Amino acid sequence: MSDQSGAGAVIELPMFPLGSVLFPSMPLALRVFEERYLAMLASVLQDEPSEFGVVLIERGQEVGGGEHRFDVGTIARISQLESAEGFIALIARGTRRFRVVEWLPDDPYPRALVTEIDELDWDDSLEPTRDRVELAVRRSLAVGAEFGEVQYSATVELEDDPVDAAWQLAAIAPLSEMDQIQLLRSTSLPGLFNELEDLASTAAIAMSEGSYDPHEDGEDPFS
Repeated sequence: MSDQSGAGAVIELPMFPLGSVLFPSMPLALRVFEERYLAMLASVLQDEPSEFGVVLIERGQEVGGGEHRFDVGTIARISQLESAEGFIALIARGTRRFRVVEWLPDDPYPRALVTEIDELDWDDSLEPTRDRVELAVRRSLAVGAEFGEVQYSATVELEDDPVDAAWQLAAIAPLSEMDQIQLLRSTSLPGLFNELEDLASTAAIAMSEGSYDPHEDGEDPFS
């Protein structure tokens, strides 16, 4: 990755398109076995910190290339590596968001020119709103556990940092990938909280009525 960083600067970033959305402050566990991503790992591990970009695949497959990718994602920072027979297991953590300026040739692995998106600013006056949104998200998880399957428990712990916790709330809410992309594009914490509260409340109602599918496909409203 280029030495330049910060919102507005254009940098080249190795990319790992996935079938899921990575949020800041969330863990990412991967098993890397495809040659192009093994080559990517060999490259990024030469730098410290070792980082790569994660974007959601819009259409296509994770393996073999040829997929269509969204233009917003999150930088993943590698924290743990373990070699196993036939693959490398890695643990990373989402850090900063970015927007893709231009995709480069996938040679020898996916790469893009990106610009980082400004961090969201916390204000203590948002505390009541954050508490209300957390309640809505935890309620949706509780409803989901009762009427179907959800990935996270309604009692899952959040980090103390309020911005980290806000992104974690967005990540654990039982939402579709399209809803998650919409949240990842947020330009302010009030905007993120308002959108997340609406989405989580709607999901809870739909799940209780048996009419909600968090994996239902949809169109990207920002494409």
